Amino acid sequence: MDKGMKKRWISLYVENQVGVLSKISGLFSGKSYNLDSLTVGTTEDPTVSRMTIATVSDDETFEQIKKQLNRMIEVIKVIDFTDIFVRMKEILYIKVKNCSAADKVELFQIAETFKARVIDYGKDSLLLEFVQTATKNDAVIKLIKEEFRNIEVVRGGSVGIESISMMER
Repeated sequence: MDKGMKKRWISLYVENQVGVLSKISGLFSGKSYNLDSLTVGTTEDPTVSRMTIATVSDDETFEQIKKQLNRMIEVIKVIDFTDIFVRMKEILYIKVKNCSAADKVELFQIAETFKARVIDYGKDSLLLEFVQTATKNDAVIKLIKEEFRNIEVVRGGSVGIESISMMER
C-alpha cells in the first residue's frame, strides 16, 4: 500500500429504497474510490438498511468519502469503524472438487482447526463454510490453494457492529 493508505470501514444506515445501493456504489466509482467490499441488509426496521463498506484510502480521501456520504439524502447515519472496537465477520464458502479420501480427511481437519462447517458432501467433493474475520479467511484460502488445485471460492463482504466490550476485530 502507498504511504498513508490504510484499510477503512464505514457503516451506513440508509433508507431501504430501490436505487440506494446503486447511488452509494456510484458515488465510489464516480470519484474513482475502490470498494474492497460492500454488504447490505435490512435492519430491525424494515424501512432502514445497514451497509458495511471496506475501502483503502488515505486520511484526506476518507474524510471526503464520509462527507459525500453524509450529504446524500438517503443516508441516515455514517459511522466510521476504522479506529473503534468492532465485531466484524465475513462468510466464506470453499468448494473443493476432485477429492480423494485422504483429501477429505485433511479438509475435515482444516475445518475443525478453523472452526468451519462442512455443509455439503459428495462422492468427490466437499463444501466448507467459514464465518470469521477477513484476515483469517485470507489465511484459509491461501492454505487450501496451496494444498488443493480444484477449488471454488465465494466470499461475502464483512459485516460489523460496535463492540460492547473492548475486543479487537
